[in-house]
Amino acid sequence: MGGPIAARYARAFGRPEFYDMAALQALFMAKHTREAKTGLFYHGWDEDKKARWADPVTGCAPEFWGRAIGWYTTAVAEILDDLPYGHKDRPALLQILGDLLDSLIRYQDAPSGLWYQVVDKGTRPDNWLETSCSCLYAYSIAKAVRKGYIDSKYLESAFKGYAGIVKRLKTDSSGHIVIDNVCVGTGIGDYAHYIARPTGANDLHGVGAFLLMCAEMSLAQ
Repeated sequence: MGGPIAARYARAFGRPEFYDMAALQALFMAKHTREAKTGLFYHGWDEDKKARWADPVTGCAPEFWGRAIGWYTTAVAEILDDLPYGHKDRPALLQILGDLLDSLIRYQDAPSGLWYQVVDKGTRPDNWLETSCSCLYAYSIAKAVRKGYIDSKYLESAFKGYAGIVKRLKTDSSGHIVIDNVCVGTGIGDYAHYIARPTGANDLHGVGAFLLMCAEMSLAQ
């Protein structure tokens, strides 16, 4: 989450080493948390493989948590706004972002246009559609299309996600918008851990993601 701030700082104050730091962290996450079969990123990685949740061989967390991946796609899209076109790591970041967004689209729920709390297990009856990750994915896809990072054909997926979120919005007794089904936050755990996490209405994780999505979709063609 600090990557976009570091890249903006680098541009504003002429500190190129912060470009390198932001890019390195993004590349490091892709190297250690990406799962080849799905193309998705695990929620975490332990170098020592000693954490209670860590796979003893890979050190990876057991599941693909929706908002963790959404933070990553959003961060990389934001880093690329400031990263110089000639930076050595820019091509790799573009490839990683494009591949990850392509993978995410395959897990989009067709009826609702949203994504699940545990991204790859939408067929399980106890899994549920989570608002903040859906907003972040729609934002990232739409922005990547606008910036020319991925093909325009992917914009349909962003519009489906956006429409799905708008459809489920409610209003309270004062007429204010209520953004529901936002996971309130979580540590790393197994499938049951993520599914049991409570949700909040207008939790800031969801409100911020919703605002980002709406701002970006207003620019979509």
